[in-house]
Amino acid sequence: MEVINLEDVSGTEFPAGRLTKVIIGPGSKEARNFVMGYVTIFPQGKVPLHSHKNEEVYTIIQGSGIMKVGKETQRVSAVSSIYIPSNVPHSLVNEGQEDLVMIFVYSPAGVMDHWDEESKGSLK
Repeated sequence: MEVINLEDVSGTEFPAGRLTKVIIGPGSKEARNFVMGYVTIFPQGKVPLHSHKNEEVYTIIQGSGIMKVGKETQRVSAVSSIYIPSNVPHSLVNEGQEDLVMIFVYSPAGVMDHWDEESKGSLK
């Protein structure tokens, strides 16, 4: 059994105002069929609107925010999960004054193009 301590996982801070730690996937323990990460979205930060071929689930652990999936927009809060179908645009915005913490899982495994786009400033 391998135990992964989140404090030992280095993260990437994105310009949109979040810290993403990949727990299982690129740059850490690799899995064949999925990627899992732990994200802290700082107050007024976000995961910008994007889409990809991967199915994905966001599980909100702490805080609340505004989630957009396709044409639907809804407030989401701790202990809720949101399923995101393949190729459907989605975003998550923390409009609060406290951190929003979530876990994401997507399949199939791989590196998300939007991470690179956001790091370069072309996705805001």
